[in-house]
Amino acid sequence: MRTLLIASDHAGFALKERLKDYVARRGIKVKDLGAYSSQRCDYPLSAATLARAISTKGHSQGILVCKSGIGNSIVANRFPGVRAALCYNVKAALLSRKHNDSNILVLGAGFVTVALAKKIVAAWLRTPFEGGRHLRRLTQIEKIEKAIKGA
Repeated sequence: MRTLLIASDHAGFALKERLKDYVARRGIKVKDLGAYSSQRCDYPLSAATLARAISTKGHSQGILVCKSGIGNSIVANRFPGVRAALCYNVKAALLSRKHNDSNILVLGAGFVTVALAKKIVAAWLRTPFEGGRHLRRLTQIEKIEKAIKGA
């Protein structure tokens, strides 16, 4: 059974909880990495925990939720091999999978409704990477990552 990681800060907690149930009803196992309440917490910690699990190849996909999604995106994309995509609409989610093979979907709870978030998640989960010319670009990204790491 496929496992999806999910994490949030306090501002994304309520949406994360709704999405956990939604994803589980689609037959996907969900592993919640926190936050476990709406008590104030710092997004960098939960974002790093999830992104590290993707980066080390322990898991293949995850969802991060915070107020805007920007902070989670910044943190997650610091990890090698992570392609975190902040998506506020379905088309961006589709393209993030088709063209960028995104492995973390980032949502801003202050910018999407629960209904829209569910549509974004559904599109992101069902959309495969197209490969082709996009694979060449991902290879370029990997070379850039290695060059930065070696600098």
